[in-house]
Amino acid sequence: MARIFDVIEYLDPSAREMVHRIPESGSGDFRLGSQLIVRESQSAVFFRDGKALDTFGPGRHTISTANIPLLIRLISIPFSGETPFKAEVYFVNMKEFLDLKWGTPEPIPLRDKELGLVRLRAFGTYSMQVADPQLFVNKVVGAQALYDTTQIANFLRSMIISKMIDLMGETTTSLFDMPRMYEEFAAGVKAKTQDDFANLGITLKTLYVSSISPTEETSKAIDERAAIGAIGNMKAYIQFKAARAMGDAATAGGEAGALTGAGVGLGAGVGIGAARAGAITEAMKGGTEQAAPAAAAATVACPKCGTANPAGAKFCNNCGTKLTGTVICPNCGHQNAPGSKFCNNCGTKLE
Repeated sequence: MARIFDVIEYLDPSAREMVHRIPESGSGDFRLGSQLIVRESQSAVFFRDGKALDTFGPGRHTISTANIPLLIRLISIPFSGETPFKAEVYFVNMKEFLDLKWGTPEPIPLRDKELGLVRLRAFGTYSMQVADPQLFVNKVVGAQALYDTTQIANFLRSMIISKMIDLMGETTTSLFDMPRMYEEFAAGVKAKTQDDFANLGITLKTLYVSSISPTEETSKAIDERAAIGAIGNMKAYIQFKAARAMGDAATAGGEAGALTGAGVGLGAGVGIGAARAGAITEAMKGGTEQAAPAAAAATVACPKCGTANPAGAKFCNNCGTKLTGTVICPNCGHQNAPGSKFCNNCGTKLE
């Protein structure tokens, strides 16, 4: 025999349930004169055949055709209203739900003006409140067949994520610009989502972006780019990477060798340290090898013995020949380098 509800009420001890259905499955048997008790921060919505019949606020209510006019069609009049009518009651929590989480379940691929292609994750929080319980029950419970709190939260989260992905695709230029745009992203997503929430009878109170972070692969690419920028030379960076890889491999080999004998391990460790230091030094020299010709050019050759002397030297450090002063050609007046025997301009022999 079906259970007849004479007193309809629900107390949520957790205060975290958005909506609770009585009965939890099937339809309940109610009759005129049944007592409906609605607590503060609750609304009760009678629901039948995919349609909300009426909504009750906090207080004690006696069910009658006066407060639910649509019951006239549902109750057999000859039995003076004593025959039970089948329906469900949804108790809707009207308080503001704070600190609800949202986040992208999968990384979002985006174009980046500096890195090319990046894959990002976004996370944040939001708060919401049911503004129209009857519309909420009709749209969420009736149309979406959702009344479990987790299901409703997942549904709302999917709406936020959809708007977030759309906004990031429209405005993102570089990953490095995003930290200063969290507030702009939050305001944009809230503006895009508010109407969709309102259509469900919900008010989106606040929305925050707490993190936009790259995937592990994208982070590695950023680290590589930063390392290249620090060294300042792609060739030197590649050499440095190769040297470090060889050093790591040699170190691993040295550690394995150390297990076979303390003396061997100690000798291998010293040799590895020297080899690694030399390899890294050679790699870093690659970044400065272009400066070598300039350093070599900063010398003055002695006109008598050909010895290379430091730039600015006045006398040869090998034979003592004077390195400063010029020899003027008596024929054309051209100034020639010290020690010149013939004029560089006309070939006249110089005394």
